[in-house]
Amino acid sequence: MRKRLLFVGLVAILVLLLAACAGSEGPAGPQGPAGPAGPEGPAGPAGPEGPQGPAGPAGPAGPAGEAAAAAAAEPSCTECHNDTTLIDGRATAWSETKHGTGEAYVRGTSASCAGCHSGGGFSAMVAAGLNPGEVEAGDPNPTRQDCRACHQIHTTYTGEDFALETTDPVNFYAIEGVTYDGGQGNLCANCHQPRRAFPAAEDGMITGISSHWGPHHGPQSAMLLGVAGAGAEGSPSAHYRMVEDTCVACHMGAEGSHTFEPSLATCQECHGEDIDSFDIGGVQTEIQAMLDELGQLLVDAEVLSDTTVDGHPTVTEAPENVGIALYNWIYVAHEDKSLGVHNPDYTKALLQAGLDAMSQ
Repeated sequence: MRKRLLFVGLVAILVLLLAACAGSEGPAGPQGPAGPAGPEGPAGPAGPEGPQGPAGPAGPAGPAGEAAAAAAAEPSCTECHNDTTLIDGRATAWSETKHGTGEAYVRGTSASCAGCHSGGGFSAMVAAGLNPGEVEAGDPNPTRQDCRACHQIHTTYTGEDFALETTDPVNFYAIEGVTYDGGQGNLCANCHQPRRAFPAAEDGMITGISSHWGPHHGPQSAMLLGVAGAGAEGSPSAHYRMVEDTCVACHMGAEGSHTFEPSLATCQECHGEDIDSFDIGGVQTEIQAMLDELGQLLVDAEVLSDTTVDGHPTVTEAPENVGIALYNWIYVAHEDKSLGVHNPDYTKALLQAGLDAMSQ
């Protein structure tokens, strides 16, 4: 026990001596190199939200959602089938026209008639790129020249369905080297063109005359161009050269009338508001007088039954001069029927050639 106390006392004296010998603290030495990073401590609490920064530029629009895309692509039947008269009004007007009445469509069962007499046959002809003379089969279920004949109905189920079947220029198939290019009127010219040209005489005689003789029904496009008659030269009329869309512009007007009857108001747009009939400048009166004179000469020559709309040839052949007169009378009176409106100069030239021929 005495030894332990002696040891503790010595230690205490040693500590005091060391403390007495230590000098004042010297300056701090240079900082040593950083030790390796310790492990990441736990995240501290979130600080307060800072102020909102300015909006950045808008990025490109992303793709539409599936529902929106489907709605955009879905055609709407109501574009056409709605509470307006868009369809019914035109169908009602069309039903009163020659295209919408009569029995001419039944001839569509014949291959030689199907392309123009049947609405379905017309659509098939256009789709195949044929002219009426190239159709090889009749239409077993002929229709009138209805909406589907002229328009592309229910192909897109939108307003685009009313696009015309064709507006391509038309190369006449009976008059070599002649092309009709009258805008939307080209649709009409596919059928409203001559089926035949004036035949060459054999030994001074024209043969093959029948009740269907002549350019055949509806050669108005040829009259506008000033071709397809006999014994007279012609040129395109102002109604072909200056009227955009030709047939459609005059017979349907700005409102798209489906009666196809020309309106005096449409004529006034070009000829002035002071005109009160289609007999502008007395052209129709003059041509009717020429028709009456030539027709009577043909009746007196016993080659024409009468000068009414039902008048037909009474012979199967005639001298060439009489054939020229008969052909031109049929062309103007029975086939074109505009009394010169389509081409006044050429109409008068044809009738004068007929009158000159009958005086031989």
